[in-house]
Amino acid sequence: MSETPVRVRFAPSPTGKLHVGGARTAIYNWAFARANHGTFILRIDDTDPTRSTEENTQIILRAMRWLGLDWDEGPEAGGPYGPYKQTERAELYRAAAQRLWDEGKAYPCFCTPEQLAADREAAQARKDPFQGYNRRCRGLSREEAQARIDAGESYVLRIKVPEDRGDVVVHDAVHGEVTFNARELDDFVIFRSDGTPTYNFATVVDDAAMKITHVIRGDDHLSNTPRQVIVYEALGAPVPTFAHISMILGADGKKLSKRHGATNVEEYRDAGYLSDAFVNYLALLGWSLDGETTIVPRDVLAREFSLDHVSKNPATFDPKKLDWIQAEYVRAMSDDEFCEKILLPSLAAAGVDAGDHGSAWWRALAQIVRPRTKMPADAAQVAAPVFATAATLAYDEKSVAKGLAKEGMGAVVDAAREALGALGEDEWRPERIDAALEELPERLDLKKRLVFQAVRVAVCGNMVSPPLGETMALVGREDCLARLARGRELAL
Repeated sequence: MSETPVRVRFAPSPTGKLHVGGARTAIYNWAFARANHGTFILRIDDTDPTRSTEENTQIILRAMRWLGLDWDEGPEAGGPYGPYKQTERAELYRAAAQRLWDEGKAYPCFCTPEQLAADREAAQARKDPFQGYNRRCRGLSREEAQARIDAGESYVLRIKVPEDRGDVVVHDAVHGEVTFNARELDDFVIFRSDGTPTYNFATVVDDAAMKITHVIRGDDHLSNTPRQVIVYEALGAPVPTFAHISMILGADGKKLSKRHGATNVEEYRDAGYLSDAFVNYLALLGWSLDGETTIVPRDVLAREFSLDHVSKNPATFDPKKLDWIQAEYVRAMSDDEFCEKILLPSLAAAGVDAGDHGSAWWRALAQIVRPRTKMPADAAQVAAPVFATAATLAYDEKSVAKGLAKEGMGAVVDAAREALGALGEDEWRPERIDAALEELPERLDLKKRLVFQAVRVAVCGNMVSPPLGETMALVGREDCLARLARGRELAL
């Protein structure tokens, strides 16, 4: 590793919400900076005036905060190399472009769009392998060019690709050595006729000024790299280490898009995914800790991330694996954390009156709800019978038909009421409730499944609920007996 302090940046364009692919790029940059005790910079590349908005910038900042990707320099954080929005750095680009012109490394081009189109058509007609700009204006003297500018003639500024420049060889940290034929590079535009810089120029000026040491980005930018290397060399700036990460594909092998489902970070946040689980999953789309470990907590990612474990092969987004990781993070929560982050917000969102209960009661509820929870909405659904009363409990028709409305189930409910009614208030504990019910199948000469099924439907309203003894202990003795009485009316 170089002794130069690591400085990386995530530079989204605020033209929409933060895409899953962009989020993964941000995660890799953040993790690489943390693992190398470096600096993570957030820069807003908002030079597209037709699509970039302040609203989108705020959406990106919110998404970054939800992901937990704290930036060391950037909007709101400040830093020594600001401002951190490209629209506020226009003077820097103009100064850099002027310097390149003054040094003879760039030149004004007055060719009209019609001329350029005609040149391309002519090159195609003669099957010329080089179909870029033919450098018509490269030989203009400084005086002639200035005179034409002073006369109001429209122009762009092009960089001079050195005629003797050999192949551009990029030592990519993911793809290895990638070679580009310099002879295929034309003198590309660095400043448009409207006075705005092109992407390949502005991003290099910024990265050089911000002393970026590693550029970690999607491999759709790989084709931009040779031009950017030319700009670095013209500016006399050191070329950073590039690491181009693979695209994220849908199950059909095509680039992830809306046809595959949710594609932006806010959709996953709003669906109830935990940010730690989401970051864990995205990190695994192209990187691995050891080829086996799936659960990689944020602190481990920040300590162990390295570019040599990043795969150059495309990754496939698998919603089922994300859900599995989400469930693992939920299960790993403490009772108190689960109540605070999942259960209570879920109940509030469902409009459930949580009532007044002690901390021990809530922990007992968390212990039976958490294993049955993947998404926050699941928690309210699982816990719903606990917060109902004998009068308000909703009965699932199919469960009643299968578990209660059968011959002999009335006797089961009567026996359960008798056995449980014999328990005093101080005996109303899960183990005593279960013990009282365990005796019923043999006494009634019925299968255990039928007995417990009938009691479960009578008390919980459905056939799928957390463990019966624990649930009934939380509901309370009097209400459980009242529920059994109501369930008796539905039994045969």
